[in-house]
Amino acid sequence: MCDQAVVADKKPVIVELTEGETYYYCTCGRSAGQPLCDGSHSSTSFRPEAFCAKKSGKSALCACKKTENAPYCDGSHSKL
Repeated sequence: MCDQAVVADKKPVIVELTEGETYYYCTCGRSAGQPLCDGSHSSTSFRPEAFCAKKSGKSALCACKKTENAPYCDGSHSKL
């Protein structure tokens, strides 16, 4: 049986990022700290996606796990 990502929310999560800092985006949808990883993927085949913030400020990160531009929201949630 293949693991499937959980739709954590049908809208993006707005987070404050700091330029140059590394973050770990939750790809499984199980993290209580959406959209960032809290280790909830440990019993799945999913692994977090590391990304480095290119600028400081607010960013819309995907919570539906359907984006083609992870970790950033691309509007895919509107099709759910």
